[in-house]
Amino acid sequence: MSDQPYHIPALLEPTIDALNINPSGVYVDCTLGGGGHSRAILARLGPQGRLLCFDQDTDALERAQADPVLGGDPRVTLVHGNFRYLKNFLRFYDAEKVDGILADLGVSFHHFDDPDRGFSFRWEGPLDMRMNRQASTDAASLLAAADIDRLTEIFRLYGELRQARRIAQAIIEARAKTPVDTVPRLLEVVRPHISPRQEKKELAQLFQALRIVVNDEISALRSLLVQARQSLRPEGRLAIITYHSLEDRLVKNFMRTGNLEGRENKDFYGRNLSPFALLTSKPIVPDEAEIEANPRSRSAKLRVAVLKPEK
Repeated sequence: MSDQPYHIPALLEPTIDALNINPSGVYVDCTLGGGGHSRAILARLGPQGRLLCFDQDTDALERAQADPVLGGDPRVTLVHGNFRYLKNFLRFYDAEKVDGILADLGVSFHHFDDPDRGFSFRWEGPLDMRMNRQASTDAASLLAAADIDRLTEIFRLYGELRQARRIAQAIIEARAKTPVDTVPRLLEVVRPHISPRQEKKELAQLFQALRIVVNDEISALRSLLVQARQSLRPEGRLAIITYHSLEDRLVKNFMRTGNLEGRENKDFYGRNLSPFALLTSKPIVPDEAEIEANPRSRSAKLRVAVLKPEK
C-alpha cells in the first residue's frame, strides 16, 4: 500500500482547461488532496496570480508543505479548513472575489488505501471515515448511537440500498452484543443481508453512505455552492467534479438555476434568469484512456458554470 500514489486527480486537463485560467487571477482549489489540480493551476499562473488550497485533512496539508512545487511558493496559501466556510477564509486572506473555484468531491486514494482511516471495506481497521481527524463523530460512534430509523434513512438515502432497513436492524441487534466499531465487524454483520452477486457494489454503497454522514458532505456542498456564487467575479468559473448522483443532481440544479432548490426563474419572455451560464449542456466525463489508466475516475462527472456579468 505504501507504493500507491496519494491521489491521481480525475479529469485533470479538462478541468484546468475549463477554468480558463487568467495568469494574474485568483483561484481556489477547495479540495487540495494530493495537489494534482493545484499544481496544474499553479503552472498556468503568472507571478501576480494567487492560489488558495483548502483541505480539512492535515495529512494533505503536510504533504503540500513538503511538495517542491506547492511548498514555499509565495503565490500559494494553504488553508486548513472545510470548504463550507469558504467566504470566511477568503475574507481572512484578503481574497473576497476570485476568478475560479474548483472542487473535486472524490476521496483521495490515500484515504481508501490507509487501513487506519476506515474508508474502505478492503482493509481491516477501525471504522473511522473522518476527513478531519479532529471531528468528534466517526463511523463507529455513529453506528453505536443512531436508532433504526436514522440508520435506515442513511443507508437508503445516501447509499441507495433497497435492503436498508434489514441492514439497520442487523446493526442494532449486533451492537447490543458487541460494538460494531471495526471494518471486519461491520462486514460480519451486514454480509448476510447483501447480494453475493452485488457484494462489492453494495458494500461500496454502504461505506459511501456512512462516509457522507460522518463528514456531513451534502450540507457542506450546499454551503460551498451558495458561497461560491457570492465569491466569484463576473465571468468567474465554478468547476465541480462529482462521483455519485446525490452530489451531481445538486450541482446540476444549482448551476442551471442559481439556487439549491433547482427552481427556475424566468423573465417575461420565458428566458432563464440563472446567474450562471453552463459551459457544456452535459457533464464532462473521462474518456476510455483515462478510465483505463485510472479506473477510479470512472464515475467522475465535471460540470462547469460561468458567472454572468451583472447588467
